[in-house]
Amino acid sequence: MEKFEELIQSEKPVLVDFFATWCGPCKAMHPVLEELKGQIGEAARIVKIDVDQHEELAAKYRIQAVPTFIIFKKGEAVWRHSGVIKGSELKTVIEQNS
Repeated sequence: MEKFEELIQSEKPVLVDFFATWCGPCKAMHPVLEELKGQIGEAARIVKIDVDQHEELAAKYRIQAVPTFIIFKKGEAVWRHSGVIKGSELKTVIEQNS
């Protein structure tokens, strides 16, 4: 797997889903993200980060609640949201940052 820092340097937006396996709302977001992936195709990448397996990343990006979504572009966090969100809203934000 690519290193996280390399991954978020992309010209295309990278939507990172910081989640936990025990988190109900995270599970609810899974089909939403799958559908979104189908809609956006190559326009952006969607990456899932398990906060329990990647505690250092969770700490670095101050993840207080899961799910937390951050869109990175060229290494910069350009948007952030904690909690469940509609796929249509995520799609709009990705398009605004494409």
